Amino acid sequence: MIQLPRGSWWDWDVVAWNPGQLRLGAGHDLTYAHGLELVFSDPVLVRCPSAFQDPVFREPTPSELQLVERQLGEMPAVLIAFEADAGGTTLASGLVAAGRLDIVQGTVFRYWREELAAGERLASWVRPPAT
Repeated sequence: MIQLPRGSWWDWDVVAWNPGQLRLGAGHDLTYAHGLELVFSDPVLVRCPSAFQDPVFREPTPSELQLVERQLGEMPAVLIAFEADAGGTTLASGLVAAGRLDIVQGTVFRYWREELAAGERLASWVRPPAT
């Protein structure tokens, strides 16, 4: 089961997703920054809304375990399941299987800033203004 650090991790979205990494960002308001990232290395199965709120992480159900084992042939090192509000009439289920999970805490700004304090960084898509 996943253990998040203390904080206000209500808002979530997919920050980056490529063949080698799935990165979920979380905070109390994602308009300008997020303060927590779940970084899944080598994701092999991902069922996740692009944006969601207030996830409840849980153990995978027997049917989810069976699905993962059937599709992958073995159990991955990391398997995370959750239910969250993704804006629909019912909760959305999430399931992520990966080789590794890192929980990274620190302010990640979603807009251009020139001066960053220790532990702060810019989101990967933020670019300096044109000169």
